[in-house]
Amino acid sequence: MNTHAPSAPTRRVDPRRPAIITPAGLRRIVLGSSEGERLSAHRTAHQAAVKTVRSAGPFTHATLVVTHAERGALTDVARQAIAAAAILAPADTEVIVAVLGACHDDVAVLGVDRLLALDSFDASRYQPTACVQWLQGLQTAWTPAHWLFVDSGADGQLGRRFAIQAGLSLACGVVELGTDALRVPASACQDWLRPHTQVMLLAKGVASTKLPFVGLGLRDVAAALPVALDAGIEDLGVQAGDPQTLALEEADFILAAGNGVTDLPLFHSLALEVGAAVGASRVAVDDGRFARAQQIGATGKTVSASGYLALGISGAVQHLQGIKDCRHVIAVNLDASALIARRADLTVVEDSAALMQALLELVRRQKEDV
Repeated sequence: MNTHAPSAPTRRVDPRRPAIITPAGLRRIVLGSSEGERLSAHRTAHQAAVKTVRSAGPFTHATLVVTHAERGALTDVARQAIAAAAILAPADTEVIVAVLGACHDDVAVLGVDRLLALDSFDASRYQPTACVQWLQGLQTAWTPAHWLFVDSGADGQLGRRFAIQAGLSLACGVVELGTDALRVPASACQDWLRPHTQVMLLAKGVASTKLPFVGLGLRDVAAALPVALDAGIEDLGVQAGDPQTLALEEADFILAAGNGVTDLPLFHSLALEVGAAVGASRVAVDDGRFARAQQIGATGKTVSASGYLALGISGAVQHLQGIKDCRHVIAVNLDASALIARRADLTVVEDSAALMQALLELVRRQKEDV
């Protein structure tokens, strides 16, 4: 439901949507790159300053960001939405984050003043009605002026359900968020510029998570999820899919092989034991050891797995482009100075065959002990 009618369509700055991050941390769509380069320099100097608390209160208003946790952590796009809320919040507005699931992240660095984590949330159950009722309880308790959700997956679905049930104005697919206005796609070559709505679903890349300030970082115990039955819906639980047949773009854990992997039976045995999807570098694919559909990189698939284990991959620029959205990257390579080590969160300087054998034996022992 929209209480604000959008203004007339405005010509999109560029269909490819070039953008920069301003000194305040918000994404801005601009023509050319000269302004972006100038702002990047300002942004670097701004970030070097000592970080202070955004606001110590007192708070008379609130902005509430809602997201689902992923293995006790916030996703990258959720962190961007939270940062956007903190950047836009005036001094009298408290930034509150409601997380469905346990959250072990340091949320203060994202500008969060108060965290409401529902540690008891069971992600394996389908309970949309209960989640909406939980949010309605938060609405009564905090009366936030704005609600922010990520416009993807369970977050996007929940945001739409809540806005409709609560009768709040809604904007979806927000690609740019300013102090008083937002930008959403209208067509292939036009965007809508419109005022803020009560519920805003944000696209990826709306804000930078590198903020010049911190939040109070208070943690409260969230109210329990209400018991609500969805009529006509039977919850059959979650069934794990076969990672070997899963599209790489949808895989949560990927085992990738490069030119340094020569023992293919061992590699595939390890992937099967750990439940990983199989990917490969372009060199390994060109050699005929893997299918073209398994190639990861600028000329192959772009993946966003939570875990990416790269075995014997040097890390060409094209390959690094394909894994730029992966959350955790582990590289195994004999060359400690390989390019992939710059992208990896952890680099293991070891022969890939030796590590695969040791890891395979470890996983099998653990399964026997269960």
